[in-house]
Amino acid sequence: MEHHIGSVEVITGSMFCGKTEELIRRLRRATIAKQKVQVFKPAIDNRYNVGKVTSHAGDEFEAQPIQAAREILAALEEGATVVAIDEAQFFDDEIIRIVQQLADRGLRVIVAGLDTDFRGEPFGPMPVLMAQAERVDKLQAICMVCGEPATRTQRLVNGQPAHYNDPVVIVGAAEMYEARCRQHHVVLRG
Repeated sequence: MEHHIGSVEVITGSMFCGKTEELIRRLRRATIAKQKVQVFKPAIDNRYNVGKVTSHAGDEFEAQPIQAAREILAALEEGATVVAIDEAQFFDDEIIRIVQQLADRGLRVIVAGLDTDFRGEPFGPMPVLMAQAERVDKLQAICMVCGEPATRTQRLVNGQPAHYNDPVVIVGAAEMYEARCRQHHVVLRG
């Protein structure tokens, strides 16, 4: 009889740190190991390809876009052993319960998402997912100002730092965001 112990892995960090690349790497390894993999992503993330998770470097893996976390349970296929969720910060807190439920069923759940928003504040359900995970990998990018390790996501509006009161969720890539270190991360206030 096969024995599966469920677990939660979180891959996190700023934009451009390689979260999705690492997610895809783990999914490819699971596929090579003949594990049945299912991947979900928020439908709001339409930057590259709606039916795939895609890294900024161009790596891709088939994924099912969903509007709400509860759709994962309805779409889960028989025999799935690995469930991956990309851009988890865009889901509401229901994702926390669903991730725990999947792990409790014996599945390996791999979650990728931003740990902080452009303000440098915890982003959506990610802090709780990180706290409850068996494994957390926090990746770093490279600061676009000084070249030091970057842990922050800088939002730019017409080339200038965004204002604190701007909307938290604006989907974009290199045209709107940069990786920055703590020293060079700027959020306008007042």
